[in-house]
Amino acid sequence: MTDISQQKERAILIGLISRKQDKDRIKEYLDELEFLVETAGGTTLKRFTQYIETPNNRTFVGTGKLDEIKQYVMENKIDLAVFDDELSPSQLRNIEKTLDCKILDRTNLILDIFAGRARTAHAKTQVELAQYEYLLPRLAGLWTHLERQRGGIGLRGPGETEIETDRRIIRDRISLLKTKLIQIDKQMITQRKNRKSLIRVALVGYTNVGKSTLMNILSKSQIFAENKLFVTLDTTVRKVVIENLPFLLSDTVGFIRKLPTGIIESFKSTLDEVREADVLLHIVDISHPDFEEQINIVNQTLADIKVIGKPTIIIFNKIDAYTFIEKEEDDLTPATKENLNLEQFKNTWMAKIDSPCIFISATKKQNFQELKDRLYKEVRKVHVKRYPYNDFLY
Repeated sequence: MTDISQQKERAILIGLISRKQDKDRIKEYLDELEFLVETAGGTTLKRFTQYIETPNNRTFVGTGKLDEIKQYVMENKIDLAVFDDELSPSQLRNIEKTLDCKILDRTNLILDIFAGRARTAHAKTQVELAQYEYLLPRLAGLWTHLERQRGGIGLRGPGETEIETDRRIIRDRISLLKTKLIQIDKQMITQRKNRKSLIRVALVGYTNVGKSTLMNILSKSQIFAENKLFVTLDTTVRKVVIENLPFLLSDTVGFIRKLPTGIIESFKSTLDEVREADVLLHIVDISHPDFEEQINIVNQTLADIKVIGKPTIIIFNKIDAYTFIEKEEDDLTPATKENLNLEQFKNTWMAKIDSPCIFISATKKQNFQELKDRLYKEVRKVHVKRYPYNDFLY
């Protein structure tokens, strides 16, 4: 007999197509949203899209599309409707009344995954604060919703509390969590000061690009890594030695499109590892069809947290999974990333960016000596500048 508690929640996805988000782009966005649902423990049955320039103020999609979605929800016993944008409190209430199933927006889904991934007291405190700050303006519509829906995606952590949690109690809890995080921040600052004598290198990149796998190989450690989003929430720091040069390597939370503002604020102490790093390793999944946008999102997030101008090595990972469509000899159409072979692609990217870039496969350990040589040179530059009289190391 099947254990109902182990069955995956049945989900549908909803997104909008506009001039800013064309049909191809929204497909990539919903692919990522489906991966988020899978990471949270659900399974996606169907996607709904609508051509509309701006979201409907009351129901996000038009009323006709919402009726179509309602019909599908009823006929297929859907547990969960997930929207690819953040819903306002009024949109959330109106949609929930119509569809009569659990409603999540992208922000709530990401927060739910973070809640499931948090392991240490530090990460749990950061996630809980972000969840409560998201929850506070949505209280009026959520409590009746929570009375009917118990457990599952979107209801981990503070979502499991009942109607006795009112605005005053939540504000008090937010204040307490902020005070707790201030204390944690002070402890983290002290830890970083104790490590100040060594050069610090931080891994950054979009979520699920292979940062933890690379960390494991470079540091010869056993950090948990799998093909899911946000596997790493807690900062992991390991001492690495290349030739005779020691440095500290840190792996932190991956970035993602529309990363909730509350997460960025709550994870201040974690992101300080990136802010205070001497060298950044920006990991990119070269096999992803939209990796260029992922690069831009990471760069924008780094700018948002005021990390600008640091020495950076761009590491194109997963070259073993890189594919391209070979052009016919008489094809005169301009070359695109879809029909460049790896060598052509390397020349293109090395010519268009200022930062050094390396092409590797972390899982296959391809081109690792080249990576280590480049990393050694970058760390050595910082070390020579900081400790000009320690030339015995070189």
